[in-house]
Amino acid sequence: MSCIISAPSTDAGKTTLSLLISCWAYTKGLKLQTFKVGPDYLDQEQLSSIGQPMCRNLDIFLSGEEWVKNSFYERSNKFDLALIEGAMGLYDGLGSTNYSSTANVARILSLPIVFIVNAKGQVGSLLALLKGFQEFDNKINIKGIIFNNVNSNRHKDLIKEVFKNQPIKIIGFLPFDENINLSRSNLGLISPLELKTKINVEYFAEFAEKHLDFSIFINLLKPITKKNYINNPINLKPFSNIKPIAIAGDKIFHFQYPETKEYLNEIGIPLLSWNIYDDQEIPKEAHSLIIPGGFPERYAQHISNSKRSLKSLREFYKKKFIYAECGGMMLLGDSIEDENGLSHNMAGILPFKAKKGGLSVGYRYIKGEKDSRIIKKNQQIRGHEFHYWQIETQIKDKLYSPLFSSPWKIKSWGTRYKKEGWSNDNLHASWIHLHLPSNKGALENMVTNQKKKF
Repeated sequence: MSCIISAPSTDAGKTTLSLLISCWAYTKGLKLQTFKVGPDYLDQEQLSSIGQPMCRNLDIFLSGEEWVKNSFYERSNKFDLALIEGAMGLYDGLGSTNYSSTANVARILSLPIVFIVNAKGQVGSLLALLKGFQEFDNKINIKGIIFNNVNSNRHKDLIKEVFKNQPIKIIGFLPFDENINLSRSNLGLISPLELKTKINVEYFAEFAEKHLDFSIFINLLKPITKKNYINNPINLKPFSNIKPIAIAGDKIFHFQYPETKEYLNEIGIPLLSWNIYDDQEIPKEAHSLIIPGGFPERYAQHISNSKRSLKSLREFYKKKFIYAECGGMMLLGDSIEDENGLSHNMAGILPFKAKKGGLSVGYRYIKGEKDSRIIKKNQQIRGHEFHYWQIETQIKDKLYSPLFSSPWKIKSWGTRYKKEGWSNDNLHASWIHLHLPSNKGALENMVTNQKKKF
């Protein structure tokens, strides 16, 4: 029936559990399609790194309910097993609501929840915690529970005693194991693209076999058989005579949804790769460039020394179109201060320097300020923001250079709109991440404008 892994809060062990199950399935020769609730790149990359089908994001706010349904049914029907990893706590969503939360996804897909709870320092309170989550919404079915950080038989026996008359199924007890811990940074898990040591799939699988009851779990992982889904929910017709688009992709810039390339290919756009980490030039055939988010602050010195790439980027900007998100935008500025506070020169296309600031994270409502290559005036779309670095413009008494203006204004839950981003005929750069495959308006604008210009 498939299930969703959720928890009372973040850092309870959802990703670790999802990886344990995925590794176990891999060693059994079973294909497990994983999904991740929310606009998450790093968990998705982890779940895509161990030989299983690529993890997919399910985000109601960014993509809408129909996209979430179609994506889930289309992908999960193709493989032996399917699993969704939730985000944050079960009922945490947009602002103070549970819209776009894990619970919201569970409701629209009619899937049960497997709860993982950090049991450290708790026994009787675990039952009170569970009952609170169960009674909060009677449409949510918490089918099974797994207790994390249970490090002794005594602790395990006490928990079993507390739950012995409860209808919920106990699926496992996970002890602490330093070999199972996942490496983290300030924005979450460290990408497998950056790790020197990869996940030990065999070890994870053996750990899962020992501590989880797969005689129960296997039935919760079987996909739903459903044939009524739309194969191409954005319904864009293929285009002809469109010039290639280059997409930056390496260990620096890798925050992108897999569907972006898939749907651009589907509508007939040739895609090329650009790797700034290896100091490559942008392919000459490309007429547009997408620079996704990533961690340029972590590799600022390396980027600054990539002279061929930076020169190529400056030349490309003079004649062609660049779409840059978050870390991709930082690359276009004058300089970036790295994690040690040292400044390194960047492309110098946009008049700002980037340095560490406070965390800016969350969903964003977006409204077009003008007709641009991505958005039309007054058009409304949705995105998300997730960064610690901030930018300081180098132009006194002016928000932006006369060469650029904001493509849109943005707001989050409970705030007012403010102008954001940089835009002209050859460039769109912003802190905002878009889910382009499900955002018909933005994707259509990018493609049709390219057709008109070139």
